[in-house]
Amino acid sequence: MKNIIMYTSQFCPYCSNAENLLKSKGFDVSEKIYVDQNPEELTKMIEMTGKRTVPQIFINEKYIGGFDELRKLDNAGELDRMLDV
Repeated sequence: MKNIIMYTSQFCPYCSNAENLLKSKGFDVSEKIYVDQNPEELTKMIEMTGKRTVPQIFINEKYIGGFDELRKLDNAGELDRMLDV
């Protein structure tokens, strides 16, 4: 089972796109961390990734990046390999 963590906010179309892409591969996001509801989590996300935007995605503790990076991995066939699809 893949552990997928996504830092997100309530109204984020890119977060929805990332989640839909993962669902199309047969995977659900294991944990959603809402940075708009918890400033400490936003600070933690920025410290870990250097980014202030959401989504920020981790698969099995490996930092992937945002939706654009997730889509690039998918287009290159790398996402299937990471997810063992």
